Amino acid sequence: MNGPTHHAKSATSHAGASPPVPPRRPVDVGAHGDRRIDDYGWLSDRDDPEVLAYLESENAYTEAALAHLRALRDELYTEMVARIQETDLSVPVRKGPWLYYSRTIQGRNYALHCRRPATRRSSGAGPGGSAGPGGGPGDAAGEDAGSGRGQGGASGRHGGPVPAHDDEQVLLDENLLAEGHEHLSLGTFDVSPDHCMLAYSVDTTGGERFELRFRDLTTGNDIADVVANTSYGTAWGDDGTMLYYVRPDEAMRPFQVWRHRVATDSASDVLVLQEDDERFFVGVGRTRDDAYVVVDIQSKVTSEVHVLPCGDVDAPLRVIEPRRDGIEYSIDHHPGAPREASDGLLPAGGVFLVLTNDGAENFRLAVTPDEETGRENWRDIVPGQAEVRIEHAEAFAGHVVVHERADAETRLRVIDVATAQAHLVAQPEHPSTIAGTLNPEFATQTYRYVYTSLVTPASVFDYDVGSRHATLRKRQPVLGDFDASRYRTSRLWARADDGARVPISIVSRTDRAEPGPLLLYGYGSYEISIDPSFSSLRLSLLDRGFAFAIAHVRGGGEMGRHWYEDGKLLNKRRTFTDFLACARHLVEGGWTTPGQLAARGGSAGGLLIGAVANLAPEAFAALVAEVPFVDCLTTILDESLPLTVTEWEEWGNPVDDPAVYAYMKTYSPYDNVRDDVTYPKMFVTAGLNDPRVAYWEPAKWVARMRAANPANDVVLKTELGAGHQGPSGRYDAWRDEALIFAFLVDALSPHDVPGPARQDTLRD
Repeated sequence: MNGPTHHAKSATSHAGASPPVPPRRPVDVGAHGDRRIDDYGWLSDRDDPEVLAYLESENAYTEAALAHLRALRDELYTEMVARIQETDLSVPVRKGPWLYYSRTIQGRNYALHCRRPATRRSSGAGPGGSAGPGGGPGDAAGEDAGSGRGQGGASGRHGGPVPAHDDEQVLLDENLLAEGHEHLSLGTFDVSPDHCMLAYSVDTTGGERFELRFRDLTTGNDIADVVANTSYGTAWGDDGTMLYYVRPDEAMRPFQVWRHRVATDSASDVLVLQEDDERFFVGVGRTRDDAYVVVDIQSKVTSEVHVLPCGDVDAPLRVIEPRRDGIEYSIDHHPGAPREASDGLLPAGGVFLVLTNDGAENFRLAVTPDEETGRENWRDIVPGQAEVRIEHAEAFAGHVVVHERADAETRLRVIDVATAQAHLVAQPEHPSTIAGTLNPEFATQTYRYVYTSLVTPASVFDYDVGSRHATLRKRQPVLGDFDASRYRTSRLWARADDGARVPISIVSRTDRAEPGPLLLYGYGSYEISIDPSFSSLRLSLLDRGFAFAIAHVRGGGEMGRHWYEDGKLLNKRRTFTDFLACARHLVEGGWTTPGQLAARGGSAGGLLIGAVANLAPEAFAALVAEVPFVDCLTTILDESLPLTVTEWEEWGNPVDDPAVYAYMKTYSPYDNVRDDVTYPKMFVTAGLNDPRVAYWEPAKWVARMRAANPANDVVLKTELGAGHQGPSGRYDAWRDEALIFAFLVDALSPHDVPGPARQDTLRD
């Protein structure tokens, strides 16, 4: 086939480069008697060589169009890396006789996952997130970091890294796994309860189909078993010979749970459960007290949980409570109070803790005997509240930690099992974010959490639940002259079109001249909350006079379940109008002007960016849409595409419901591209192997915007070897972020002040 057609003056050009112009091949993709023409549907055929040629030509155009930013991009990248402690360790996590942690080495893209004996000495104060059995890699650093041993990425006797400790055992080096691949991501990293076997899974395309492997930790060698085509999630059924794992179907829906016996051929694996209802996903895990393997079956609005005793491979799955439409629940297990002491939080004997929205919009926490799990036996220990959303509950031997959300902030409530007395963990700043991290031990009085805000780097604390004393184990290192007092954060409230108050979290330098450039971020779907957190990379924008703000719009979960319900299905447009209300509030409050305002979002947040671009293009000077869900109506109409049927409970079913079809058509960015405006400058990304938002959605959208108005200045960057998350290597990810920042600085800031400066030297 011929390659894509190019026309020299058909659209905005940069330095002599013209954007590629794909041919139009109109097809009617309408439904319910409606005519809807798609000129670029042919781009969805990834086997067509013309499609790959077109994406490559778009990448070449983007490189040429942004070539003038090369020096600025390099400057930003150098700044970003200079702030990062590249050789670092996570705070060790104790599980049984071992301390588990991860570490990074300067110059290497990926983490090493390690352990050492816990009896060597007590866990000392030190830096950040963590990695351990049953968990993924940590993101910060740990005990003895900075001691000098292993710093700088030196090599050991066999060409590997110098160990951080004399008795260190490297369980998995992601850098070795990544050799020869453009992409590398782990789906599971699960050490067996006897600490002798590691189950881990690897994806080298970004397509999120993983190959499950097993490593004998006594020898350090992989054994022969390999299980292809697995999804996220595993659970050991016993000490280390039986593993439960999940498989996806052709539409990428996790729908089966299998049992694998270590050191046997996967052809003999046993199917434990298959979920045929296409609305539901399955997942697998293990209770912290090691009593049960848990199989979760969840749609967007309904759930069902099955359990089986750990170690009893012949036991059948037992349902906690059969599914009922609209009712969600999750469980944890506790052995219960002693038989003679049942006047505390929990009754005598083993119990399941049940977190449910049954009779409580914002969820309630109940307990039920582990042999009488039906809903008629559920007794509240934390009743539902109108203003407090209960998101999660964790059971430990002497306490229960309840994860709550109130006033658009997270918080942790600790309840003593013996006395039923409760208290909140202190948070010194508002807005801020507090969240539990890995806490694998059941019998412990210490709870580890991470605290952060837009001005406070991620800080790992060990919290003594008895004394209520928090010990800082590590604060994310920020190298150079970083001083948190130079920055300010606050909570603002915008007024939505219908009168609702929409929270905004914002950060800037204290000496910022106003109005000035501002980047507004949003998401607003799936009840996902975008909580304020620190980014050392973001300092490169803040130090150039930018403010950064998060619009906590409806469709997310920041203000409770009603906040989500009010921004989904036939209320979806509120997500977009809320975002515009936040933009207006920031302009009216003197923070910025439309000519200095940019917006950014990814995936469903990219849909938000596309929708507000159509509703109010004059409100922004620049937009960044990463892997954006912009051809949403076409995708949700196609039941053969990955994940479509499961999405109907979020967006509605336009196949069977003409009202849903008509409503989605009013906001679908691709269907509402305007030819009567010039859009803000746009930076758009895609991933060729993306199973969540297909690459052709952003590609088609970009083509349609350019065709609508040749003056539209839009670039598209497609990762040809990655998926939804973009580049997997940390240096590659930082380079991409530097490019986006360079695009924003170029679009919003004075061109004669390319570097960081105090605001009294910057022009508005």
